[in-house]
Formats: sequence, C-alpha cells, structure tokens
Amino acid sequence: MSQGRENEVNVLKLTLHGKLIGYLTGYLNGRNILSFAREYRQDSLRPTLSLITHPKFPRSVKFMAEPLVRSQRLHPILSNLMPEGSLREYIAHSLKVHVDNEFHIFSYLGRDLPGALMAEPMDPEEVPRAALNINAEVNPVKFGKKILKGGEKNRFSLAGVQMKFSMNKKDGRYNLPAEGELGDWIVKTPSTQHKDVPLNEYSSMSLAAMVGVNIPDIKLVALDKLVNLPPINLPQENLAFAIKRFDREEGKRIHMEDFAQVFVKYPHEKYNTANYEQIARVLYLFSGDGLADAQQLARRLLVNVLLANGDAHLKNWSLIYMDKITPRLSPSYDIVTTGVYVENERQFALNLGKTKDWYQVSLQHFQYWSEHSDIPWRAIRWHLNDVMEKARTLWPEALKNLPMNENHKQWLRNHWKRLNLDFRIA
Repeated sequence: MSQGRENEVNVLKLTLHGKLIGYLTGYLNGRNILSFAREYRQDSLRPTLSLITHPKFPRSVKFMAEPLVRSQRLHPILSNLMPEGSLREYIAHSLKVHVDNEFHIFSYLGRDLPGALMAEPMDPEEVPRAALNINAEVNPVKFGKKILKGGEKNRFSLAGVQMKFSMNKKDGRYNLPAEGELGDWIVKTPSTQHKDVPLNEYSSMSLAAMVGVNIPDIKLVALDKLVNLPPINLPQENLAFAIKRFDREEGKRIHMEDFAQVFVKYPHEKYNTANYEQIARVLYLFSGDGLADAQQLARRLLVNVLLANGDAHLKNWSLIYMDKITPRLSPSYDIVTTGVYVENERQFALNLGKTKDWYQVSLQHFQYWSEHSDIPWRAIRWHLNDVMEKARTLWPEALKNLPMNENHKQWLRNHWKRLNLDFRIA
C-alpha cells in the first residue's frame, strides 16, 4: 500500500425498496464498516433489512446504533448474500481480487443481490459527511472499473456452493440478464463432482410438494436451452435444474434473508451454531402467521428425514418479506437426497430433539422439538401424520415415474425401510 493511501475509502450506498438503509465503507486493507442512516433507524415503518433490524425485534435499536466494523469479510447480514465455493472463486478470479475480499466482490454484485437490497458505488462528491463520521480523516475515492470476463451481462450473486445462475426465461430459452434486468429463474448446472444432481433435486422437490411442502415452480432444462453461460466445466449430462425465483415477481424485487443472516452467523458456521428449535422459535414469535409457518417447518423437517437430505443448514431456510416489513417462512428450496452422494451419511444438518440421526428420530423427538420451541404439540402432530399418510400412499408409485437416477431410487427405497417405525415407508 502506497504511503498516504491508508485512509482512502470506497463507499457503497445501501437501499431497500428505494429507501436509504445506510452505507458500507471499504478500505484498501480489507477493513469495512457498515453504518445505518439515522432516517432508517428512526423510521418505525422502515422496510425490514433483517429480522434483527425489525422494530419489534429485541435490541434492534442498539444493533443499529453503532457502526459495525469487520475485516475482509463483511458483516454476516451482508456476507451471506455472497456466493460461495467455485462460483465465488470464478467471480474473484475474473475481477482480479482475493476471494476473501468481500467488499470489492460485493460492490460488483450489488445491483443483483438476493432479495431487494441494492448496493451502489458512490462518487466521492456524493458521499455525505454523515456516512464518514467513523473517522474524520478518511478520504472517499472513486471506484476502479471492474468488468467480469464476458462482460457486464455476467453480473449475478446467488448464495451457495453450486454453480448456479440467475436467468430470464423467454420462448423456452434461458438467458443471463442484461445490465439492469432481473433474472426470474435460478438455473443450476450439473455437478462435476456428483452424478445427476439436477435429476435428484427435481425428483426430491417433487416428492416434497406431494406431501404439502410449499415449493416454487421447478423444471428440468436442456443445457442447449441455456444461452451465454460463462466458460465453466460441465459433465456429460444433458439437463440443468431450474427453480422460479420467489424474490422476483414481474420485474420487482421481494426482500428475503436466510437464517444465517437472522442468527448473525457466517456461512462457514451454518452447520454447527444453531438447531431447529431456534428456527422454530423465531418463526413462532415473529412471523406474520407464526403457527402456520411452524407447521410448514415441521412438514419440511420430516420430509428432510424421509428424503435423506443432510444439507438443510441455516442457509437453506429463509424468511421472505412480501409486504416489505413482516417476515414469513419462504417457499422451500435446495431439497436434495444427499445420502446417495455421501458414504455412510445418516445425519441431517442441525439438531432436532437432541439428535441428528435420521434412523433414530421418531415422533417423540418431534414432540421434544415442538415443546422446547414453545409450540403446541397438538398443532404439530396432525401435520406430521398427514405427511406420513401422503408419503406412504403416493411416494412409492410416484418415484417410479420421476427422473431420478435408478440407483438413487433404489437407495431411497432402502432408506425408507431403515427409518424408525414411526416414519417407515413400505
């Protein structure tokens, strides 16, 4: 770093539904500071950025009162909007920045983040002094121009480790959105590590919908229908998995956040810092319809056991803010039978009733979960029984006609036979 540049900063203006939220300041050394605007903090009808900023959430005023300082990684409510794994590596490499330098990756992706938050670079003369009250010595400077290989059309941000792209569907084809456009479908390309993942996810999501799990529209899409993908390695498979974005509707943004953001955890903490009781408690206390969302959560938890989905971690559960303020449980996503890919896997992602073992979990564990989440068990048990009745009636025949790999189908049938008697499917 050259002498005299240590106090040079770039500043991003953060807005939500057209309202100023605050500012994100980035230093050359990776230090970054999130500060909330006074008008946002004092607005009792403010749009909800995160549940922890909601007026009814305990200590929300205190949380927003002081600037939030981080190094390299952004604060978790922003960091969790960033892609992980190979997608992040691809973007960082193309931008010629370090993969952990989240401020500059975030500044590039800021116009198409998940949900409705927008982060826009500010010219030095536009930055108000109120945004710089963290340090009177800082000197705002102009952003350097960074263009992803392949051009501006490859701008996208989707949390997760799989290669997936926000795309527009038109005339049966899927295109990466042009600058200023919003993608309305998430398209996941085949995995280079695991066989037939798109077929697995499509089949698992379809089975989940049959037993009352709320899912968006889903499709299998031929790879030759995907237009202008960046240069990525793909296996010899013909189909991608597409799921309708529930945070986009008729060209408008709908805000959402995952539970890693709610619990202020970084992505690497998504497996070991919370349990399903905590998720249920938040839903029951703060959702616009706490009981209905807790009941839907119970259905999904049981479905993850039945489908051997070991990846239902904090980032695979989300809140959505349809009215811009009130949280509700979002539609379900990322339901995959992971047991077919992980040798000897027998655990779901987080603790449920003090167990993670899907071959041990029983109705008694669900009752423990319900009661320790302060949710009436009688309001939960009917939904679990309904899932089991539908699964036992519909799934064995439906599985025959779904496109899941035949070896994976047989693995799943064997899995059903090994479950606790409460949940066994013949």
